[in-house]
Amino acid sequence: MSDDNSQEVSSTKWEFITMTGQEEDLIYRMYRLVGDRWDLIAGRLPGRNADEIERFWIMKHSQVFSEKRNQAKNS
Repeated sequence: MSDDNSQEVSSTKWEFITMTGQEEDLIYRMYRLVGDRWDLIAGRLPGRNADEIERFWIMKHSQVFSEKRNQAKNS
């Protein structure tokens, strides 16, 4: 039995999330203060949610996504 509302999430299907320079700066500063408490960080960024902030952080700091970013820049 399948649920129409459920979707399988795969990190390979994530789209790159772009943040403004100010948003990135705030995320880095907040991360140093509170760690990976994405809900607290997202509370400081209007229009952003905790999942989006966490995905941005993972993509920015993950080796796999780093390689994909470099390939996208070079093509």
